[in-house]
Amino acid sequence: MANSTDNSSTATSDADGPGSRRRLFSRKPKADKPPKKPGTLKRIGEVFAMTRRNDPNVIWIMLLAFLAVVAVGLLIGFLIRNVVTMLIIAIPLAFLAALFILSRRAERAAFSQIEGKPGASGAALSVLRRGWILKDEPVAVNARTQDAVFRAIGRPGIILVAEGPVNRVKPLVNAERVKMNRIVPGVPVQVVHAGNGEGQVPLQRLSKKLQKMKKNLTRQEVSAVDKRLSALGTRMPIPKGVDPFKARPDRKAMRGR
Repeated sequence: MANSTDNSSTATSDADGPGSRRRLFSRKPKADKPPKKPGTLKRIGEVFAMTRRNDPNVIWIMLLAFLAVVAVGLLIGFLIRNVVTMLIIAIPLAFLAALFILSRRAERAAFSQIEGKPGASGAALSVLRRGWILKDEPVAVNARTQDAVFRAIGRPGIILVAEGPVNRVKPLVNAERVKMNRIVPGVPVQVVHAGNGEGQVPLQRLSKKLQKMKKNLTRQEVSAVDKRLSALGTRMPIPKGVDPFKARPDRKAMRGR
C-alpha cells in the first residue's frame, strides 16, 4: 500500500510537471509598470530649454529677478541687523521669482510657436480655468480657407472664438450664432476674434479676455446649456483621425446632385 501511495504521489508530481515546485516557491512575475513621469526638476529643465530657444534673454531676466530679491533681503537684513535670517527668507523667494519669470516667458514662447497655425485658438482656450466647458474640435470650419470657430461655454454664456480674418470668418460666425439662438434661446452668445489684427485678441490674452467677461449664468445653467447642445448634436461628428482642416468636399457627389 505504501508503494502505491508513493507511486501515486510521484505520478501526481510528474503530472504537475517538473516546474510545479519551482512555481510554488518562485516569485510572481511583476506586472509591467507604466513609465515613470519626469520629475519636477526635469520638467523645469525641459521648460527652460524650450523657452531659451525662443527667448535667449530669459536666463538674464531670471538672474536679474533672483539678485533683486536677494538684494532687497540683504537691505532689510542690514536695517534690522539680522542679515542671516533675511538671507534664509530671501533666497527661496528669489527662486520663486525666477520661476515666475520662467513661467511667464514659457507661456509667451509656447504661444509664439502655435501662432498663425490652424487650431491655435483652440489650444489657447485650453488654459482656461475651471468653470468652462470647451470643445477640442472647432464647431465650424471653412475647409478652403481653414477659418474656424471654436466654442466655449461658461458663466458669461456661449463664447464663439473665431479664427481667421474678421470679414472672411463672419459668415461662419453668423451661422453658428443663429444655430445657438435656435437651440438655446435666451442664452447670451458673444463672439471673440483671435489674432493680431484690428479688432482681434492676441492668443496670449485670449483666456484673460474670456475670464473678465460679465457673468450671466449660474454654474447649474452652464451645465444645462452644455447638456442641451450635446444632446441635440449641434454639428456633424468628425471621424477620429480626420483632420477637419484637411477636409475637402466630394466633387463627384456635388456633380451627382
